[in-house]
Amino acid sequence: MTLPIAEIRQKVEALGPWFHNLDLGGVRTAPEHFLGDYPNIKWRKIADAIPADLSGKTVLDIGCNAGFYSIEMKKRGAARVLGIDFDDVYLNQARFAAEVAEADIEFRKMSVYDVGALGENFDVVIFMGVLYHLRHPLLALDLIREHVAADMLIFQSMQRGSKDVPELAENYPFSDYELFNDPAYPKLHFIEHRYANDPTNWWVPNAACAEAMLRSSGFEITAHPEAEVYICRAIQQSADAYPIYPSKGA
Repeated sequence: MTLPIAEIRQKVEALGPWFHNLDLGGVRTAPEHFLGDYPNIKWRKIADAIPADLSGKTVLDIGCNAGFYSIEMKKRGAARVLGIDFDDVYLNQARFAAEVAEADIEFRKMSVYDVGALGENFDVVIFMGVLYHLRHPLLALDLIREHVAADMLIFQSMQRGSKDVPELAENYPFSDYELFNDPAYPKLHFIEHRYANDPTNWWVPNAACAEAMLRSSGFEITAHPEAEVYICRAIQQSADAYPIYPSKGA
């Protein structure tokens, strides 16, 4: 049932402020967004890298915020879409956005660290704009790969530092100090206090680090449609992929 525009506008105001600038029946949820038509401006750059037909597929949207990507997956015919977030404000927004879009999407309050409790694999996992908000980012990627990612991962993280991705050797001597002075060497920058006035920003990778973390967690990068976005597929994990003192490399 289509809601009157006045009712939509009233509800949007009551549920604000919004980070996703959605178009809900002609009502913009964040018309003054500092990034403009976000996240649609990002979606337009990556949409062609994602199958247009998701019929019969299951989708998990981790850190779904107000549900933009969940709704887009449903538009592509996904059989089941589950959005999770740990913020009740975002979940209430997402549920209303899905109602207006007449999209059958389930939303649950859940942390990325708890995805193992879902007890199921998903054909597509969306992990956009979450990594840099986590105190334990590599753990999150490991849990996603181990418990919920059966095939495709759509990943995005804010990046800072060098955009170069160098070819690195399998091993370096203990005496090689200069390696770590190279700006392009994989680096994860720690934010003790705040960045962009956001107390939830913790770790920000450079480009090489983002790619290395994905590989280390058992994902193969298959496409790089936008500066910070990677399309990956889940691959066989190393038998040594343990959380404490694991071995690494080929």
